[in-house]
Amino acid sequence: MLVPPSWVQAAVGRRYPRRMGWRDTGLGVEQAAFVRATLRGAEVVSNESWGLLDTVVLHVRWSGGDVAVKAAGPENSHFPRELRAHRGWTAPFVASGDTGALIAADEEHRVLVLGRVPGELALGTPAEHDPDVHRQAGALLRRFHDQASAIDDGFLGAEMTRALTSLDAPHRIAASDVDRARALLETFRPTPVALVPTHGDWHPRNWIVEDGRLRMIDFGRFAMRPREFDLTRLAVLHWEDEPELERAFFDGYGADPRDDGTWRWLQLREAIGTAVWAYAVGDDRFEAQGHGMLTRALAAFD
Repeated sequence: MLVPPSWVQAAVGRRYPRRMGWRDTGLGVEQAAFVRATLRGAEVVSNESWGLLDTVVLHVRWSGGDVAVKAAGPENSHFPRELRAHRGWTAPFVASGDTGALIAADEEHRVLVLGRVPGELALGTPAEHDPDVHRQAGALLRRFHDQASAIDDGFLGAEMTRALTSLDAPHRIAASDVDRARALLETFRPTPVALVPTHGDWHPRNWIVEDGRLRMIDFGRFAMRPREFDLTRLAVLHWEDEPELERAFFDGYGADPRDDGTWRWLQLREAIGTAVWAYAVGDDRFEAQGHGMLTRALAAFD
C-alpha cells in the first residue's frame, strides 16, 4: 500500500530514536531469544517499526557491527516474501552495496537478521524530491527487474479477482464507485503478461540515502509481477505533481515499461486495495488517499 502522508514526520526521526531494553522491543520471547543467541552481547539501539502491522523493526548493535532485526506475527504475509527475496534475488545487490545481506533467519519464530543499510530514509527529507535520487531509483529498479522474466497467463485475472473480493470487505467507498468498479472488473479478460521480480513497495519510504547515494530496504511485498506494479506508488505520490521526477526516474530506468491496458487495471486494483486496507487499519487520511486514487483510476476507463 502507499505510505500515508501522516507518517512523513514520524519517518524522519525513526532511524535514531531512544535506546531501549529487550523487554520494550515488542519481540516475542522466542524471537528475542533467537536474536540474543545469534548476536551475542547485542543491545537494542532503537525501534524503527511503523506501528500499523505486527512487524517489529529494530536497530541492533553487537560486536559484528550494526544490524536490522525484523520480526513478524504468525499471520504476517510480509515475512515469507522478504525471506524469499533475500534468499533468491538480493545477492547481486548485496555484492554491490545496494542493500543489506541476510545474516540469519528463524523461520519458525519469524525473525530475520539483516545487514543494516547506512544513511537515512529519503521520505520526509530533501532527497525525496531530488531528481538524481529518483534517477538512481530507476536504475536500481531496472537492475532488479532484469534478473528474470517469465510469461504468465493467469496473473492479471487473479489480481482482478482479488479486487472484486476486496469490494466485499468492509469499506467506505462510495456506492457509485463500487458499482462502477464491479462493472469494469466483471468485464476483464486476462491477457498474458511478463512477470519479473518486483520490490512491491518502491518509493521513498524504502529508499535509504547516504551522501547522495540511494540504497534499498524492505522486501516485505516482494513477488513476481509485471514491471508496472513497482511504479504504482510513485505515480500517485510524486509523478502527478512533480513530472520532473518521473522524467528522471525513466532516465535511470531506460524506458517507460507501462502498457496502457495493464497499467490502468493495476491502478484500479491498487486503488481498491488501498481504500479497503486503510479502512481496516483505521487510517482515515490514508483511506482518503485511496478514495482519490480510485476516482482517478476509474476516470482512466472513460
